[in-house]
Amino acid sequence: MKLVRFGTAGAEKPGMIDADGNIRDLSAHISDIAGKDIDPARLAELAQVDPASLPLVEGNPRLGPCVGGTGKFICIGLNYSDHAAETGAQVPEEPIIFMKATSAICGPNDPIIIPRGSEKTDWEVELAIIIGKHAKYVSEADALDYVAGYAVTNDVSERAFQIERSGQWTKGKSCDNFGQIGPWLVTKDEIADPQNLGMWLTVNGEKMQDGTSSTMVFGVVQLVSYLSQFMSLHPGDVISTGTPPGVGLGMKPPRFLKAGDVVELGIEGLGQQRQDVVADK
Repeated sequence: MKLVRFGTAGAEKPGMIDADGNIRDLSAHISDIAGKDIDPARLAELAQVDPASLPLVEGNPRLGPCVGGTGKFICIGLNYSDHAAETGAQVPEEPIIFMKATSAICGPNDPIIIPRGSEKTDWEVELAIIIGKHAKYVSEADALDYVAGYAVTNDVSERAFQIERSGQWTKGKSCDNFGQIGPWLVTKDEIADPQNLGMWLTVNGEKMQDGTSSTMVFGVVQLVSYLSQFMSLHPGDVISTGTPPGVGLGMKPPRFLKAGDVVELGIEGLGQQRQDVVADK
């Protein structure tokens, strides 16, 4: 299944994508794509719903983040060996964990907003894991039992805030509209191998990132298990798993976003995003 949330920000409705790529209104079956309704058992029930039996959503509505009620937006740093190499960093022995404020979350096609004082706003296409049920101290063998599905994320980053302004990475990762998620939550049964997905990103039509999740240092099952040793994971939590090479920071000379740019990105089987880059007022 491909599940979607559509409508104005803060008032999104749940939907399902049909065989023709149309949005069907799922409101009669669930109140939101969040919480108990993304438990794997509940998703199995929803899979029995024929999309063609649902009301067709007309027009081209705004898409919201594909999961609601996110309590934690957890990110993994330097989790692609080739990305670590381009930034001159060593591959970590254990996952590097940082948090992105949930206020950064927005829809997949909502704009990237360059914050005031920004010098180095950057892009990062990433595979997101969407947690479907409470996970604590889970083994790698059982880790996928706690996954609802996957989505595309753009882990937008302000490198000067992140790296040059001291402290932790969070302030360079958490500006408004620095966390596009979607277009869809794709349930895990549709993705045969999350460690073998093509990933790409362009700026103004120029290919910047062209990688694969196969070069992740710590894979999906490792990350879910690892994180659950330190904190409970709850339905709707998002784990953004790192980016392949091709970020602006790694270019020689470095290249960063400016107002007027257009960013497009996608992951095989998970859809794609498009964002206009605008300056904050």
